[in-house]
Amino acid sequence: MSVPVTDVAPTEVGFVARARATVGAYLGLTKTRIIEQLLVVTVPAMFLAERGIPSVWLIVATLLGGALAAASAHALNCVVDADIDKVMKRTARRPLAKGQVPARHALVFGLVLGVLSSVWLGLTTNWLAAALSVAAIAFYVLVYTLLLKRRTAQNIVWGGAAGCMPVVIGWAAVTGTVEWPALVMFAIIFFWTPPHFWALAMRYREDYAAAGVPMLPVVATPVQVSRRIVAYSWVMGLVTLALLPVTSWIYATVAVLGGAWFVFSAHRLHHDVVAGIEVTPMKLFHLSNAYLCLLFAAIAVDAAVGLPVLGLPG
Repeated sequence: MSVPVTDVAPTEVGFVARARATVGAYLGLTKTRIIEQLLVVTVPAMFLAERGIPSVWLIVATLLGGALAAASAHALNCVVDADIDKVMKRTARRPLAKGQVPARHALVFGLVLGVLSSVWLGLTTNWLAAALSVAAIAFYVLVYTLLLKRRTAQNIVWGGAAGCMPVVIGWAAVTGTVEWPALVMFAIIFFWTPPHFWALAMRYREDYAAAGVPMLPVVATPVQVSRRIVAYSWVMGLVTLALLPVTSWIYATVAVLGGAWFVFSAHRLHHDVVAGIEVTPMKLFHLSNAYLCLLFAAIAVDAAVGLPVLGLPG
């Protein structure tokens, strides 16, 4: 029997494997799943700003610039949080926590991505969008990660503002300005973030406690946490209605029914917590992702279809 002969030397196989592992590690620094969610809200904001469908090139350019900016912020966040990522089970597999990437290399990587994102957005869209991307990166790293995250239970409330910036960047990329509908979309995500993240933090409370991070579920009782989830859910649902003057019945239907669905789910979580029933907060976490995607999809469809808007009363 003849032995099959391969033309690929073992050293070449080893090099390819190491290169693949290195690329995978650097991609891991960028938290690609979170980037996908950020980009989901950017395109609808651009549709609403255009009152239709923007050019494909502008959409691609904005998404690429936004992805680079988010990747930069996440990589720099990984550098700062490498010590607590090692302690938490949810984050223990991140590249810096596992020692797959030197901290200095990750820092340079994050800074280079930030520069690339701002230059790219400035040259392909406008410099307002570029400046907003720089502000988002700086806020996420300097304000949320360095200043708030380890010091206050309000960390995700105010720090979550960085995650609201993609809608403003998308609007600015189309119009060169920031107008009130962009600020409403910013507010929707701002008030959506605490219920979304506190549900996750309830599930991983022990992780945050072990790392010394004062997320609300660590420093407050479950009843206090669920009560705040309900309050923020109500505010978020009401804020979504502020877009009715620039949208049609398509968005209005999704906003009203989707908001009611979200608020009901938040109340159900609170009821179970008060009743002492075993809760599964990740249900609300996953529901919140679906809700946000559905709401912003409705914004995009509404703008693309171009039906008459409801307008302001009177």
